[in-house]
Amino acid sequence: MRTICAFLALAGGLFVTSYAVETAAWQQNQYGDFEKGTLHNVSLRSDGRLSLAPLFTEIMDSSSAYFWTLTQDSKGNLYVGGGGPGGPGARIYMRSAEGKTKVLAQLEALEVHALIVNARDVLFAATSPDGKVYRISANGKAELFFDPHAKYIWAMAFNSKDDLFVATGDEGLIYRISPDGKGAVFFRTQERHARSLAIDSQDNLIVGTEPGGLIIKVKPSGEGFVLYQAPKGEITAIAVDGRGTVYAAGVGSRKSIATPPPSPAPPHVIPAPTTSVPTAQSVQPSAALQPIPPSISMAVPTVAGSEVYRIDPDGFPHKVWSHPIDLAYAIGFDSAGCPLVGTGNKGMIYRLDSDHLYTALVTAAPTQVTALYTGRQGEVYVATGNIGKVYRLGPELEKEGSVESEVFDASLYSLWGRLSFRGASNGGTIRFETRSGNLDQPRKHWSGWAPVILNGNSGQTRSPNARFFQWRLILHRSMDNRSPEVSEVTVAYLERNVPPVIEQIEITPPNYRFPSQSLTLTPSDTITLPPLGGKKASKPPAPLPSTGVSMQYAKGEIGARWAASDENGDVLIFKVEIRGKNETTWKLLKDEVKENHLSWDSTAFSDGEYQLRVTASDSPSNPPSEALSTQIISEPFLIDNTPPVISGLSASQFGGKITIRWSAEDALSLIDRAEYSVNGGKWTCVMPVTKLSDSRKLDYALTFNENTVGEKTVTVRVSDQNDNQSVATVVTH
Repeated sequence: MRTICAFLALAGGLFVTSYAVETAAWQQNQYGDFEKGTLHNVSLRSDGRLSLAPLFTEIMDSSSAYFWTLTQDSKGNLYVGGGGPGGPGARIYMRSAEGKTKVLAQLEALEVHALIVNARDVLFAATSPDGKVYRISANGKAELFFDPHAKYIWAMAFNSKDDLFVATGDEGLIYRISPDGKGAVFFRTQERHARSLAIDSQDNLIVGTEPGGLIIKVKPSGEGFVLYQAPKGEITAIAVDGRGTVYAAGVGSRKSIATPPPSPAPPHVIPAPTTSVPTAQSVQPSAALQPIPPSISMAVPTVAGSEVYRIDPDGFPHKVWSHPIDLAYAIGFDSAGCPLVGTGNKGMIYRLDSDHLYTALVTAAPTQVTALYTGRQGEVYVATGNIGKVYRLGPELEKEGSVESEVFDASLYSLWGRLSFRGASNGGTIRFETRSGNLDQPRKHWSGWAPVILNGNSGQTRSPNARFFQWRLILHRSMDNRSPEVSEVTVAYLERNVPPVIEQIEITPPNYRFPSQSLTLTPSDTITLPPLGGKKASKPPAPLPSTGVSMQYAKGEIGARWAASDENGDVLIFKVEIRGKNETTWKLLKDEVKENHLSWDSTAFSDGEYQLRVTASDSPSNPPSEALSTQIISEPFLIDNTPPVISGLSASQFGGKITIRWSAEDALSLIDRAEYSVNGGKWTCVMPVTKLSDSRKLDYALTFNENTVGEKTVTVRVSDQNDNQSVATVVTH
């Protein structure tokens, strides 16, 4: 049995699940869902919980490009240090407890990179590059307190004995300076930079390095021990909580370490300097200062992303947070003791709620959060770079916040139903508003925001039918400073039913039929769940169409196939009708066809030209009043089951040759081929006299040598394009 394969891809076909009568749902309940929206005074937890953000207020602006460091004395005065290229140079700003801001001192350097206040409220400042430590008086007079002859001073810390420790680079040394200003190398990290520094309640130093990414614990005796070698190469910040837990931030790629492990340094005393530095009114930054390295100037590093590590008091390390893009520059603690991470280059502050949860608290308009300092009343002061500003974070919550969702595209004109949410008011209030439109972005010609009247945790939307939709959530805090919480928003909608589309119809070659199908419209009794944590589809995806169809040879059969689709994903059924060229009425060929093709016996029809009309209906997926249909009419095609007529078949002999002549004619189709057989032998092809099989009437002439004696029976066979055949015989002597 012969077969023919068709390779035209067909759309549409048989679906086994009905969709259109089912209400769909747009659901958002994950971090990535809400992150696509616009959050104002709202924090977003990593598991998708929305809540009011801590109050975030700008309290200081400056002409400095960067602020790097913050500290506060016992009277509530806040000191901020910064500088950077393109600004006024190294400056110290003071904000008094009453809220008045002034430039306290200006130093002969590019920037102030560390500030600290001792137990007697004396302020010390460290500059970079050409690092020096200055003691700043209450009136802003700067006195050189210690010169380590180091290029950079990265951080400072006091122990319980009022000894000052200074972390430096390019040699990675830690200096200890006594209250009288005498200093010596206390510890050698064997790294290029002692990049960050903190001190615990036992006077142990915790040092972060670069480029090896080491976190080192240094005892008061000077004995060092590496707590952890981080996957990242630069430990930009370290903080220690009241229980002795260490938090460290790492960025960049780690380079190999060829030097020996860290060890205590031999005493090398540097006497206290006596140089005084003029106050801010008389000093300008030196024009010969060296440019700031990338880690200071906040250029984006070659390896993006950052990590935060927690080292428990027993020494066990954990990675508790990471981000593929944001760079962690600062670590602090809020009033509840939760770690805060200040990052760039989007100015985001994160709170680490647990080893598995974090909250994106607020975003500072400047692009880097460079320092965090916890104040005496539980507030957190935030320093930023690019531009240098100071903000106050918490502990109060914002009174009101809002979330404007991303624009949802329903793909079709849709009816919008109930909005429901999962959450709790916690004594505050939760409100929703919605709007809709037929432009892909909210513009002038969208509907206005319409409130959703909630009854419990759901309410009917009142936005007009449209293709695009958006919701807005408004949160109000409670009287006792508690925030409402929302962790899921779901909007029901129903797509407007649209008629099916039949893109084309094709008549298949005659004498072939489609294989029988046993598919039904019975719904499937199984479902496939997405990967754990993945989004649940609001409706199952439609099966993909086949890319080819195989047909089987069957004399007298003829068929048609069509490409049909439905934007609603509806199940389609088809009605196929036929009409002769000179007829006016369509006759039903077959109804409720479930496949997108059909074969039928053409021998039941007289020869001639016909057309098909195919009607596609989405009635299996819609109630009768909502069902829609569409039609397509084929190009004329031919039904021809009558074989050609062979005439004038004759044989003649001359000069030892035999010539056979005949004519073939078909009423409707072109003559396709002719063959002959001698004495029942194999069939051999014959070309027409014109060499071309391009007509309904052709003449043939066949000549062969007379090389045998006796009678010969020559049979000729002629076929038309529809494989209708005629046979005739002539006898030669």
